[in-house]
Amino acid sequence: MLLAWRAAGILAGFLFYVPLHFLWKLVGVRSPWPRIFLGWAGRRSGLRVTVEGTPVPGPVLYAANHVSWLDILALGGAVPVNFVARHDVGQWPAIGWAADLNETIYIARDVRSSVKGQADTLRKALEDGRAVGLFPEGTTDSGRELLPFRASLFASLFPALPGVKVQPVAIDYGAMFDDVLWIDDEPYGGNAKRLLSRRGTLPVTLRFLAPIDPHEAGDRKALAARSQHAVAGALGASEPAPNPL
Repeated sequence: MLLAWRAAGILAGFLFYVPLHFLWKLVGVRSPWPRIFLGWAGRRSGLRVTVEGTPVPGPVLYAANHVSWLDILALGGAVPVNFVARHDVGQWPAIGWAADLNETIYIARDVRSSVKGQADTLRKALEDGRAVGLFPEGTTDSGRELLPFRASLFASLFPALPGVKVQPVAIDYGAMFDDVLWIDDEPYGGNAKRLLSRRGTLPVTLRFLAPIDPHEAGDRKALAARSQHAVAGALGASEPAPNPL
């Protein structure tokens, strides 16, 4: 019953906000409705979001740890942001279409020939003054330790863009971590059903940490390492060796 109630609420919000989104796009105004919808969907899913720190407005790359698909609802509902996602997400029924509405940037991590074009797409979004959300671990994991931040995902920032910052973001579910964790071999539908059927709320804290100037970091590997170190420190998590890629 709770699953049906929450799913119906999310669908109702989607049907209400999408026409407004297209209306804003029609008149050439940047639409606030994706952020409003993600916040709505997060609340309907049980999230109760607390923001600590000051989010840097675009152009900025938010580099956050990744625990669950709920991260997108939490972060996307708190700040206007276009996310970077795996290329196959764009092919998911309904989810892919919804991601396109928020101008999601798709990357194929395992296709080296496409890396340059993907970096250019992300760079163009930052040049346009947008905020971009990146989960540089690339996936979720079964433990509390961070996975290495992929340096290749920061390549679009070099040569460094004037005025563009990287802001590490720690997404902290606290005692609810094990409840929300999405392990890669768990089907998306099963995970969504489990979380939407769960009684009670899910408190989550978004910690917006001190921004990093790519000019000062020097290169993508140093930038990835500094971002990883900041997030690990804010979460009190063990820090892995930097990812060389």
